[in-house]
Amino acid sequence: MKQIIKSLTASKNALQLFQNMGLRYVAFRFWFEFQRRTGILKLRFPVNPKNQVFISPEEWQNQAVHFFFKDSVIAGEINISHSDLRQLVKWVKAFHQNRVLFFSSKYFTVTDWLTNPENGFRHDISKHWSEIPDFSEEAGDIKYVWEKSRFTFLYDLIRYDYHFEKDKSDIVFKEIESWIDANPVNQGPNWKCSQEITLRVLNWTFALHYYRKSSTLQGPHFFKIIDSIHQQMRHVAENINFSRIAVRNNHALTETLGLYLIGLLFPFFKESKVWRKRGKKWFEKEIAYQIYEDGTFLQFSMNYHRVVVQLLTWGIQLAHLNNENWDPIVYDRARKSLHFLKTCQDQKSGQLPNYGNNDGALFFPLTDCDFQDFRPQLLALGNVLGEKLKYGTGAWQEESLWLGISGNQNKLETNLKNVQCSVFSKGGYYILRDQKTITFLRCGSYQNRPFQSDNLHLDIWINGKNILRDAGSFKYNTDKKWTNYFSGTASHNTVILGDSDQMRKGSGFIWFDWIKESDGFWKADGDKIIFEGWFIGFRELGKNIIIRRRVTKAIGFFHWIIEDWIENAPEQISMCQIWHPSDDFFEQFDITSNLKNGAGVKLIKTEGWYSINYGEKKSAHRIVFLTNERYLKTEIGIKIKPGNRHADSFDTSVFSGRS
Repeated sequence: MKQIIKSLTASKNALQLFQNMGLRYVAFRFWFEFQRRTGILKLRFPVNPKNQVFISPEEWQNQAVHFFFKDSVIAGEINISHSDLRQLVKWVKAFHQNRVLFFSSKYFTVTDWLTNPENGFRHDISKHWSEIPDFSEEAGDIKYVWEKSRFTFLYDLIRYDYHFEKDKSDIVFKEIESWIDANPVNQGPNWKCSQEITLRVLNWTFALHYYRKSSTLQGPHFFKIIDSIHQQMRHVAENINFSRIAVRNNHALTETLGLYLIGLLFPFFKESKVWRKRGKKWFEKEIAYQIYEDGTFLQFSMNYHRVVVQLLTWGIQLAHLNNENWDPIVYDRARKSLHFLKTCQDQKSGQLPNYGNNDGALFFPLTDCDFQDFRPQLLALGNVLGEKLKYGTGAWQEESLWLGISGNQNKLETNLKNVQCSVFSKGGYYILRDQKTITFLRCGSYQNRPFQSDNLHLDIWINGKNILRDAGSFKYNTDKKWTNYFSGTASHNTVILGDSDQMRKGSGFIWFDWIKESDGFWKADGDKIIFEGWFIGFRELGKNIIIRRRVTKAIGFFHWIIEDWIENAPEQISMCQIWHPSDDFFEQFDITSNLKNGAGVKLIKTEGWYSINYGEKKSAHRIVFLTNERYLKTEIGIKIKPGNRHADSFDTSVFSGRS
C-alpha cells in the first residue's frame, strides 16, 4: 500500500511539474540529463583546447572601446578620508594573510581554488565539470568553493590601490594567473556554473581596465588572461540555454548581459559580434520576463533584486559609454525596480526586509557600506537613469563614481509623506509607510516558481530597526531540517496549520501545490489604515482552505492589530500564528493575542533561528499563539511606562473591543 501511495504521489508531482514549468522546461531537462549521462556534454565542452593569441597589449590599450574609467583615472574625485576606510584596510590586511571574507560576513582561510574551506573537502580537478553533482553531502555547499573564484576581492584591492596609492597590480594578476593554472578549461567545480564564470570574467575585466597601462600587464601574462576570458565566455555561450530555459532567474540575466558586454568590450574575438547581438537581445527579453510590470522580481527576493539592479547599472552605463541604447522596456523596468525597492527601504539604515532567498551575493562591491545597506546600488542605478533618490551625502556615493556616473548631489529627504500606502499586485507586496514605521506584507500568487512558502508574512520596521523580521535563508545545501525551516512557513510571520507548509515541499528548490489564488488591498478608516488579504493554500490538507489576514495600523502610533481567520481547514488540525521578533523586542514592545470571545491565548516561546548572512544562523526569539479555533486577534504596541506617555506611546487598552 505504501508503495502504491508513493507511486501515486510521484505521478502527481510529475504532472504538477509539467503543468507548472511547461513542456519546454521538462523537455530541456530531460535532454540535458541525457547529454550528461551519455558523455555528450564532454564532447561539447572539451578539455585541453589550444591556446590562442588575439591581440597585443599595445593594440588592446588603443582600442576604441570605452569602460567606466580610463586606466586608473576615475571620472569624479572620490573624497574619502583614510579614517573612513577602516573596513577596507581590514579586508585587504586579511587577504594578505590568505583570509577571505565570504558572503560579506565571515572570514575563511583559503589556500587553493578547489577546497571547500568550511569542511576541507577538495574537489578532483581531473573531473569534467559535468561530472560534479549539484548537491553532495561529502563535498558540502559548493558555494564555498565558488566564493573566492568570483574574484569580488579584486574590488577591495583596487579600491585600496586608489585610496592609499599603493600599487596592487602584482597581486591582482598573480591571483588571476593562479586561478588559470589551477583550473584547466572545463575541468573542476569552477567551470560548473556559467553565472560564476561570467561574474569572474566581468571582475577580471574591471581589473584589466584599471591596470590598463600597468607594466605588470605585459606579454605572456596578458595573452594568458585574454585567452582564458575567451575560453570562459565560449563555455557560457555554449551552455546559455541551461540558464535561459532550465533556470531563468538572475543566472540568465547575468550570463546574457555578460555575453553582450564581453562582445562589446573584446571585439577582437571572432565570436564577439554574435555574443554582442544575441546577448543584448536575450537580456532585453529576460528583463521583460523577469521584472514584472509593477517593478517586482520573479525570484521574490530583495537581495536577488539588488543583483539585478547591479546588472542593469553595468549594462546601461557601458552601453551608453559606447553609444548604444537598450530597448525601452529595459529602462522602464529599471525605473520600476527602483521605485519598488525604494518603497520597501528603511530610510535610516538603507536596509530592506530580509525577505526571500539571500545567498550573500553582492556582485560588484565598491563601497565600505554594510552588506545590508542597499543605498550604493540603488543610487548608482538612479544616477544612470537620472532619478533623484535623495539619500544625502555618504559612503554610498562611491559606487557611482567608480562606474563613471555623475552623482546627483541630492539633499537628504526629510519631508516625508505622513502616510503612504503602496500596492504591487503583480508581485504581491503591500507596503505602508507611516512616518517612522514600515509595515510590509506579502500576499501573492505564483505564475513563476516560488522559493519560500511565506504568504501573508508581515515585517515591521520602526526607526531603522526591524522589530518583526523574516528569519532569512541560511544555506541552500545543508541538512533537510534547516532547508525546510528557513524556506518553509515556520520561519515567517504568518499562519500555519499544524506543521504543514502553505505549499508542499519537493526536493532542492522545488515546491508543489503552488498558491494560485490570492488578493489584498489597503483602505483608510478614520485614524487607521487597514490591510486585508487572503489566499487559498495548504492543498495537501484539503480543498479550498482559505487564510485571511487583516492588519490595522493606527496612524502616527506604534500600534498594530493583526487578525487571522482560517476557513475550511480540517477540524483536528490546530491553527498556529508565528512571530519572529528582534532580539530586543521585549524591552520596548508588548505582544498579546485573543480569541474571538476575548479570551487570552498563551504566548509560547519556542526555538527559533535567524540568518542575516549566508551560511550563518543564530538562536532567536520565536513566538507562537496556538489554538484549535479558527480566529486570532493579536496586538503589538510599545510598552507603557508609568508617567512616561509621550507622542510615540500608545495605550493598547484604547483599542480593546475594536475589530
